[in-house]
Formats: sequence, structure tokens, C-alpha cells
Amino acid sequence: MNADELAGYDAVVYDLDGTLVHLAVDWGAAARDAVALFERNGHDASDADLWSLLERADDVGLRGELEALLSDHECEGARTSERLPPADDLPLAVPTGVCSLNCEAACRLALDVHDLSGHVDAVLGRDSAATYKPDPESLLATLRELDVPPDRAVFVGDSERDELTAERAGVAFRWYRQRADRA
Repeated sequence: MNADELAGYDAVVYDLDGTLVHLAVDWGAAARDAVALFERNGHDASDADLWSLLERADDVGLRGELEALLSDHECEGARTSERLPPADDLPLAVPTGVCSLNCEAACRLALDVHDLSGHVDAVLGRDSAATYKPDPESLLATLRELDVPPDRAVFVGDSERDELTAERAGVAFRWYRQRADRA
């Protein structure tokens, strides 16, 4: 992906982790901590992955605690994150946003660490909306904040979840794929 592929749109929204930066999060440790949180509160989570625990958190009254735990891991990863090539295209001549599965605090911290905050007009994390990707609401909320309709924007991401989010929101999508030796 290059800047020319973004021309012709009235706004560009990026996924954060794996697109603008690589967060140095130990997801294994985050998952172990999440399982321990569930088990301390009497809920069997031994066979669950992190996303299924997020989906269950509301039902068992652990959303706030789980979000705080994940936020700690994500913010630590943001502090030591690596800037990726698409970040070098900022600033763009159009409004720019970030729509991420990471918490908003980690997104903002990573943008600050890499001197990108001044080039991003809207930031929505997993905890900024009632739902998260691939539900289109967080992407649509980002576009509302940018005051740009979905059919005039492009979403840049690195995952099938990002692509599905864009499709569901009626937003054009462009892939950013990291070099094989970087992944």
C-alpha cells in the first residue's frame, strides 16, 4: 500500500496495531491474566481465548476489570511500540482517524510516542464504542467524528477483521501487509 492508493477519498481511517505501529504486547501474558481474573471470580476460563473472554465479560460482570487489565498490557506495549511505514505518510491532506481493537488510551499513547497525534483527528478504541470490530459501529463512529460519509472514506488495515468491518460499514478497504521478515 502507498499514499497514491489513498488519493480520491475525503478521509482515511487506519487500524492501529499492525498498520501504523506494532504494539509490543505480550498477548500470551494478557490472556493468562484474563483467565486468572475469570477464575478468581469463580468462572471457568481454562479453554477460552482472549476474545471469547471479552465477549463473556459483560455477562459475568467483569467488563471493567478486564478492560483495565488489558489496557495495562496494551499501554505498556504502546510505550515500546515500533512505528510502521504507513505512519510515514502522515499527515494526509484529508481528515485522518484511527479505529482499533486496542483500548483508546493505548492508541493515543502509541500515537504520542511516534509523534503522530497531531496528524490524527479522531481516535476510537475498543472501549470507545458499545461494540468493536468487526461490528461496523466503531468505524462509523470514527467517520461521524471526522464528518465524512462512509462512501467517501477508506479504511486501512492488516486483518480480515478489518476488511470485514469496512465491508459492513460500506467503506472502501486497503490492505497493509507487513514484510514477511517483520511479522
